Amino acid sequence: MRFSELPIPSQVLQGISETGFSICTPIQEQTLPITLAGGDIAGQAQTGTGKTAAFLISLFTRLLASSSPSGRPRALILAPTRELVVQIDADAKQLGANCGFAVQAIYGGVDYMKQKNALLDGADIIVGTPGRLIDYLKQKIYSLKDIEVLVIDEADRMFDLGFITDLRFILRRLPPFDKRQNMMFSATLNHRVMELAYEFMNSPTKVSVTPETMTAEKVQQVLFHCSRKEKFALLLGLLRRDGMARTMIFINTKREAEHLHNLLNANDFPCKVVSGDVEQRKRMKILDDFKDGSLPILIATDVASRGLHIDGVSHVINYDLPQDCEDYVHRIGRTARAGAEGKAISLADEDGAFFLEAIEEYIKTKIPTEWADDELYVLNHVRTARPKRILDAKRDKPGGARGGSRGSAGSGDSKQGAPTRTKPVSAAKPERDKKPVEAAEQSGEKKKRRRRRKKPADQPEQAAISDM
Repeated sequence: MRFSELPIPSQVLQGISETGFSICTPIQEQTLPITLAGGDIAGQAQTGTGKTAAFLISLFTRLLASSSPSGRPRALILAPTRELVVQIDADAKQLGANCGFAVQAIYGGVDYMKQKNALLDGADIIVGTPGRLIDYLKQKIYSLKDIEVLVIDEADRMFDLGFITDLRFILRRLPPFDKRQNMMFSATLNHRVMELAYEFMNSPTKVSVTPETMTAEKVQQVLFHCSRKEKFALLLGLLRRDGMARTMIFINTKREAEHLHNLLNANDFPCKVVSGDVEQRKRMKILDDFKDGSLPILIATDVASRGLHIDGVSHVINYDLPQDCEDYVHRIGRTARAGAEGKAISLADEDGAFFLEAIEEYIKTKIPTEWADDELYVLNHVRTARPKRILDAKRDKPGGARGGSRGSAGSGDSKQGAPTRTKPVSAAKPERDKKPVEAAEQSGEKKKRRRRRKKPADQPEQAAISDM
């Protein structure tokens, strides 16, 4: 189905053509006829299938059909992560370039006053995360009374990240569900997600576009078994052999991500890390460098596994297999997006092998296994020190470990000073030990004395009895 066959306004069609799209994806083909007619939907589709364009086209069509001169927000799009908010904001401004709507992204970490002033100036469409939206809402910076369209993207992720309470707080302050259009999209429509849909939506139509395999069709998946010690040597060999131009490497922990970052840079593979500890401005700068090609390798935790649409990602490497099966699908979904081709390489060590069976059961297919030759392992690589843990770093600070500071100070003193400090300690211990002993001896003598005093008192009584 082509977009031109649907009742879409000319302004929106022009934006679609400018982005280079003309044919609907399966999720768009099934949802657009319902949403363009004003119906509510709960859509399920795998990542990278065009969910964002599906709800943006319906949103622009609804707002263009009615005019609201109040100056208040008319549409609200909720997303779980800041990266996803930035991505939706960019797509909305691109698709709706000819519609004349003011789109404002609201998320934490940056531009508090700038975002606040933008809301005060007036925004037609708000895209944001729940936390910052609630902050401004409690300050009465904006109002939700005129919301005509509600979109909840990645609803299952809202539950995973613990945002459901904040989400309900916002939804209860919207107009009645029959006075607005509601669209929910999620990778999985489980019981919790559908319960939320039936509570805050107007009899939504459930649309599911899920193929026999959960992963994208054009992703070539490969699995390598290796030991933990040989994993980095194998990674270097793969990077040199395949010549990966734009690669995302996913890892489970931030500490291991920093260690991998140091190792790759030391071995002439420029890369940067995106994790929850990285400041938002720096995070966006890293993502921009990766998108424009100036940064060839991006190391990320699962914070970047959803919602990021980066064109031309040739390879995705699971340096650590994820513990959550759904995260595997979202990770490899960063490549082969919108019909493109890509390759997903997974490295399974002693720990990761335990998660492999659950992942293959979830994606409903076996991941093809390849065995690396000895030549593929780069064993003579440059090694770097592993980043210290937080407790170790605190212990190494001056005054951080009191016991260690006393010991180190004592070792640097002169020979004459050492006996003067140890004598009172050695002398004090016998004194403390003697006191309980002396007290016990004194109490024992008192008891003996008391017993001896009682004996003379008994003698007159015995004598009196004998006289009788």
